[in-house]
Amino acid sequence: MPVPLFEEYEPAADCGCPGCARRRRTDAELPVRGGHPAAHGVRRALVLLTAAGMALSCGAGQAAAHGARGARADTVADPRPVTPQGPAGPLRDGGAPQPSPVPGTASRTTTRAEIVERAQAWVTAKVPYDMTAYRQDGYRQDCSGFVSMVWGLGANEWTGSLARFGTEIARTDLEPGDILLFHDPADPGPGSHVTVFGGWAGSTRGHYLAYELARPHARKVTMPMAYWSDSSKYVAYRYKGVVSGTGGSGAASPFPGAAAFGPGTDNAYVTRLGRLLVAQGGGRFHEEGAGPRWSDADRRATRAFQLAQGWRGGDADGIPGPETWKLLVTGTGHRIPAASGGDAGGPVAYPGRSYFRPGQAGAHVERLGARLVEKGYGTHYAAGPGPRWTEADRRNVEAFQRAQGWSGSAADGHPGPETWRRLFT
Repeated sequence: MPVPLFEEYEPAADCGCPGCARRRRTDAELPVRGGHPAAHGVRRALVLLTAAGMALSCGAGQAAAHGARGARADTVADPRPVTPQGPAGPLRDGGAPQPSPVPGTASRTTTRAEIVERAQAWVTAKVPYDMTAYRQDGYRQDCSGFVSMVWGLGANEWTGSLARFGTEIARTDLEPGDILLFHDPADPGPGSHVTVFGGWAGSTRGHYLAYELARPHARKVTMPMAYWSDSSKYVAYRYKGVVSGTGGSGAASPFPGAAAFGPGTDNAYVTRLGRLLVAQGGGRFHEEGAGPRWSDADRRATRAFQLAQGWRGGDADGIPGPETWKLLVTGTGHRIPAASGGDAGGPVAYPGRSYFRPGQAGAHVERLGARLVEKGYGTHYAAGPGPRWTEADRRNVEAFQRAQGWSGSAADGHPGPETWRRLFT
């Protein structure tokens, strides 16, 4: 009888899935000893069994972590994010001097829109995770340094001190710019973590849009509430310095007038409007980012925001007026709903097959992923859906197609018009 051939599987060193994290810990704990050759055989068998278990747990762990139907987010096998952090300390490497605040008070005021903009800036730059490195602004490149930056604190705080700058709130009261904080006194450095809340990812509020700095770099992902692991231990906090203005001093930004917006306009106010709309959930309309030249994307995103406030007719014409502007700059309006329908309340138009192929990236892919998660078909995502088409997207689409009773080429994992229609209606 032939002996089966085994291969040792070596995951990526920065893979954060529960199985790979457990594999790294298991490998570190296996002793390396001399002695009888049989001992080496036993160790190799243990490594092979660990690898086999890891391969299975990568799938099972991801399924649990990404909200498989009937699963709980806090039952993930790996109990902690692998994100060690630095201690509380001053800004470094050229960071602008900041006034020394009274302990537990905000060193400056800021708005929700500003908090989200700063978080998105690090995500766009893909700031690498490195607890010993500092950005030009002086903030440390780890999870707590990231929150210190987005909240505009005068120093680099850590998970053991961030709560002093916030007010504890219920999870149901979370708004963009608030944080979810887990501080583990027993293992405070590597055992703690913090994320920035960016908005709910569905009507069930089981998932949310999270900004975080974790390996390998800053990212924006759809996260099960409150994290892949230790979910019940995360506490929601609101920054004490949040005000209803747009500048760091808390001064209100006056409405520039209707003439600043509409066809043919090209100015900084249009850019500002686009960024505010993105912060309020309108990113799917600005596939190429916000810019100074007025476009149909600005009109559609503005109209979607106006409709989210319950306005109709001329009050939702896609051109910002004083009330639209005030709600946007203060961050107090209702967010644009997740992409389950068009900006007029109708179905989302199918964009075409070419968007869903290897190497493709864009808002259509991210929209598809968010909808799959909302429908309960996100089990293959290792870190939430993103704008780049991946094998995880294909496998999740395939699972949805098979749930429709399809097989063969009708369940190949590439969304066609009928797959799209069933997902978005």
